[in-house]
Order: sequence, then C-alpha cells, then structure tokens
Amino acid sequence: MASVVVAAVQAGSTLFDTPATLVKAEQYIREAAAAGARLVVLPEAFLGGYPKGADFGITVGSRSAEGRELFRRYRESAVQLHGPETARLAQLATELDVHLVAGVIERDGGTLYCTAVFVDPRDGLVAHHRKLMPTAAERYLWGQGDGSTMPAIATDLGVLGAAICWENYMPLFRQSMYAKGVQIWCAPTVDDRDQWQATMRHIALEGRCFVISANQYLTDGDTVLINGGSTIIAPLGAILAGPLRGEEGVLLAELDLAELDRGYFDFDSVGHYARPDIFTLTVDEAPRHTVVRRG
Repeated sequence: MASVVVAAVQAGSTLFDTPATLVKAEQYIREAAAAGARLVVLPEAFLGGYPKGADFGITVGSRSAEGRELFRRYRESAVQLHGPETARLAQLATELDVHLVAGVIERDGGTLYCTAVFVDPRDGLVAHHRKLMPTAAERYLWGQGDGSTMPAIATDLGVLGAAICWENYMPLFRQSMYAKGVQIWCAPTVDDRDQWQATMRHIALEGRCFVISANQYLTDGDTVLINGGSTIIAPLGAILAGPLRGEEGVLLAELDLAELDRGYFDFDSVGHYARPDIFTLTVDEAPRHTVVRRG
C-alpha cells in the first residue's frame, strides 16, 4: 500500500467573525497543501467559533437578556451546510486536490449543531457528522446529532471518519465506527489537557487506525484559552507528529498505509477479537424528524 501526507491545522477562530476565520482557514489549508498534504483536518467549531469561558447569562432556571443577545450573535456566526463557507471549502479542495474535514458550528432552523464536514476535491461537501452529545454547558448552545450522521467516507486515501471532542470517550460510538472500517480517524477537538493524548493513542490502538487530532490554539490578549495539543498517531500507538502546543501551526505526518494491515495481525475489535457470541451492539442510524407527514 502507498503512503499519504496528512495535516492537522492548529489555530484559533475569530469569534463572531466567521469571514475572518475562513480567511485563516484558507491560509492554513494552502500551507498544508503546499507541504504535500492530501488530507487536512481543522479543529472543532473552527468556523463559527468555540466561545470558551462565556456563560451566556445562564443560571439554573434563569436566562438574561444579555445572554440572549450574545446567543443571537453566536447564531449569526454559524454556517449552513450548503452555504457560502462550505462552498469556499469545496473550491479550495478542488483547486488544491485535498480532502478536508473541518469543524463548524452548523445552523439548521432554530438549532445549532457542532458538526464536522467532509469535503472531497471532486465532489465537494459529501457528508457531515453532528456531535451526538454536547458536553456540560455546550448543551445549552448545541443540539444533539442523531444516528443518521455517522459517516465513513471511502476515499483514495482510505476510509475517513470523525469523532468530535468527547465523543471519543463514547465506547459504543467508537465500536460502531470501527465496524464501518474507518482507517483514518479524524478528531476535531478543543480539549487541550495532557490526558487527551492518552485517549488519541488508545483509539489508534483499539481501532487499528491512524488518528489525526486537530485542536484550537485560542488566546484572549495574553491569556491562553485553549493551548492546542494537536497530534497524529499511527495504528500501533506511535506518535507521528505533535503534540503541538503554545502556538498556531500546521502539523504534518506521512502515513504508511501498510501499517493498517500490520496492526490487524493481533487485534481486530470488530473481527477476531469481537466475541459476537457474547457481545452485540445495535445501532439506530435512522434520521429523527420532529414532524413526519403521512398521506
């Protein structure tokens, strides 16, 4: 099997200024492509922003007018799946012949979702994954994805999948994605803790897949709000690049795709190590609609 160069972009959003963030995204995507990358992963909530530290005026049983106005601004900064921002990503993917997996805040009706979009150099936006479970205070900003947006995308690089931030701690979600044959596991995140590195290495070993974790590096003046930690891991747990901390930048690594087959020699979580006589997992991938019209 061949090798492929991949990249994790580590950068911070400009909150409430999605056009400026899109310009930054383009700069880093071009830098990664110029270095030979065929796949570029951008952080969680990159387009639309991750408002770390904001409380939106919420206490238990109470909301404030100021918080509602802040949410209005945040919602205004979100993107639509087939809007101008994803169209621009598709143009870049085609021009540079790169695959993109990018974290966005998606606006759909009255609800926001923390979403990863998959952009193909030939077919543009081909899929999206909505975060299944927003964490802690994220729950008052974002809705929950359903089982219909858990894609595994077959590409000329391998099969791509995504888990956003703490979805990576959901063992049943991981197993459902392993069963789809994900070979390059993309993990957009804002988790900059040292513990995150252990999680990324565990998933590489458990799924026998490459892992690309792209994190934000976000500052407010001299205060560091999110300190990066982007990393790229091989199927047997070797760190190929990173973790990158303390700055924005592009993390690059060359993946030897033959490592996928070597890894399966002694472990396959959905094959010879699965024990289906004891354990089974049922996954509901039907889309869930509030209003269903019949007749």
